[in-house]
Amino acid sequence: MIDLNGYLIVGGCAAVVTAATTPVVAIVARKKGWMAEPDERRSHPVATPDVGGIAFFVGLLASLLLASRMDRFSGLFEKNSELIGVLIAAVVIFVLGIFDDIREVSAPMKVTGVVVAALVLVYFGVTMFFFRVPFLDVFILPNDWIPLFTVFWLLGMTQSINLIDGLDGLAGGIVAIAAASFFVYSKHLGDVGLLSEPNIGPLIAIITLGICIGFLPFNFNPARIFMGDSGALMLGLLMAVSTSVVGGRADPQSQDFSGQTYFFIAPLFIPLLILGVPIIDVIFAIFRRTLSGKGLATADRGHLHHRLIALGHGPRRAVVILWLWTGLFSAFALYPALTNKNPNLWLVLLICGCFYLQRSCSLVSQFSTPGWCGTASQ
Repeated sequence: MIDLNGYLIVGGCAAVVTAATTPVVAIVARKKGWMAEPDERRSHPVATPDVGGIAFFVGLLASLLLASRMDRFSGLFEKNSELIGVLIAAVVIFVLGIFDDIREVSAPMKVTGVVVAALVLVYFGVTMFFFRVPFLDVFILPNDWIPLFTVFWLLGMTQSINLIDGLDGLAGGIVAIAAASFFVYSKHLGDVGLLSEPNIGPLIAIITLGICIGFLPFNFNPARIFMGDSGALMLGLLMAVSTSVVGGRADPQSQDFSGQTYFFIAPLFIPLLILGVPIIDVIFAIFRRTLSGKGLATADRGHLHHRLIALGHGPRRAVVILWLWTGLFSAFALYPALTNKNPNLWLVLLICGCFYLQRSCSLVSQFSTPGWCGTASQ
């Protein structure tokens, strides 16, 4: 079993390398003209580098290289091709995202690229095995269905992260909270023997957390660099991998661990709860654009963060509010999972928290500073 210190070392490596690489990427982007220019959809006041995904990719490579050199992670690399599949899929996603950041790629081409990355994961066995339908039963996925589930899972995760990336630091902070929560959850599943080893889920989750921590100081308002599609798609890929190989492989027959089966939440639904903010946002976006007759790939200003700003919250406060939502969802998922206690009390607290956050979304603060209620930068 891999100890916590090993994971923290690899996650720290991802954070340090990403933080060290990001300023260099920003300098190169300015020289090459890889910039996001202000327009009617983007409200940041100045041209800003938008290829932060390059730093993400470098951080991923460095952390995986370090892990491969550490004896405690040997079980994840020896006679196991999954991390090779993750790396190849990351290359596909990275190339797709960079082309979109620099030259723009059509929506069908983006979907095709994500599907190719998903098929790479399937080929190397980076898939879920089980799927629990709430209140019904556990289904063992037949081989014919595994590619379809993997494609939809990856498409859902990448689009959720991509659509929520509309304010400085928003996507990076939400994914950081989600990755940290899921790392704690997956590590705990392994510690209590409910996750078959070796499993790459906790390692990918801690690397994702490290990448976000290393990037956030440069991306929080006012951002000096944006992650771009290359970064958002990369984070979506990493979250899709970590959640599928944990949620879709945790022992589906065990009923003695309330964190695994409490209420209607099975292991696969824990990440959906933790990532509730971007998932809810993408669901509303689909409904909104369908009802208005717009294409699903058509950008608009109806996302959660846009609505918060329209209500009078500045970009920083809007980001923090959505971070709090993510933290609340994560706490609701983690508390019963880690304590084995009845979550009824936490359901009440969640409802109270939702009312409080809803109130914060609907009231315009009378005590605001320019830094918290200024113009959005993306």
